[in-house]
Amino acid sequence: MPDFIYLASQSPRRAQLLGQFGVRHELLLADANEDAESLEAVLPNEAPATYVQRVTALKLDAAVARLQRRGLADAPVLCADTTVALGRTILGKPEDAADAARMLRLLSGATHRVLTAVALQHGAQRHAALSVSRVRFADITDAQIARYAGSGEPLGKAGAYAIQGAAAAFIEHISGSYSGIMGLPMFETAGLLRNAGFNT
Repeated sequence: MPDFIYLASQSPRRAQLLGQFGVRHELLLADANEDAESLEAVLPNEAPATYVQRVTALKLDAAVARLQRRGLADAPVLCADTTVALGRTILGKPEDAADAARMLRLLSGATHRVLTAVALQHGAQRHAALSVSRVRFADITDAQIARYAGSGEPLGKAGAYAIQGAAAAFIEHISGSYSGIMGLPMFETAGLLRNAGFNT
């Protein structure tokens, strides 16, 4: 049994959370010629839960192929994807500060869902799980939105915010998994790791 796993994610938050398990991991990142962004395209009328699980499976397919192509040592591969949904509307990563401000205006005073799918593959065995949390934002002023959108923090974040950052000041209530909202649900991930033979 390998004593480490591969983490196929650029997210420093996922690496940080995974480190809390004491499981050694190595990054398995996309090659420069891989079009990783295209995997995140939303299909017409796709439900948020279907979307996030499909994207995670595609990312895992690509990571497993990458592992084989590079001839690296065999070990389990972990992938995750997070999306923010307001009703059936999927709020992905903002294109720029103006797009971030648009998303934050939608989230202001409303409750949204944060869905994080996680999947682990070792050999032919693949296990997956889904974490769904609910987050309520207080009413946010235009000045607060402009300041946060202009800070750069929303870029690269689903729904244009990071719960562990300055946006924590906007959040009245959460129901679900704080780590799942950050990008890697620890309860579900621990279950996948146990299935793969790790002690968590």
